[in-house]
Amino acid sequence: MSAFAKALSPALREIRVLCSQSGQASEGTRQFILSTYPIIKKHNPDLPVMIREASGTPARVFARFEYGVEKHVELDNLSSSDVASKVGQLLNVS
Repeated sequence: MSAFAKALSPALREIRVLCSQSGQASEGTRQFILSTYPIIKKHNPDLPVMIREASGTPARVFARFEYGVEKHVELDNLSSSDVASKVGQLLNVS
């Protein structure tokens, strides 16, 4: 079962994923999106999850929490499982 198969913290307001749509460095991030986005949305239907693809964009994820607190992690050149681990740490998913 995926670590993301549950409701995330109510303090989490938004998730933004940035990556290149064709760059090799973003391959793990694209695979993570394909496999995990449906799970996150199923368990958190009202949470905005934005995916932004642009050529040459470094892969990274931003999380915005209540009171305007924003954190991010860099995901370039990571495998899909490593991306899931980094995003899980960012979102405090265990």
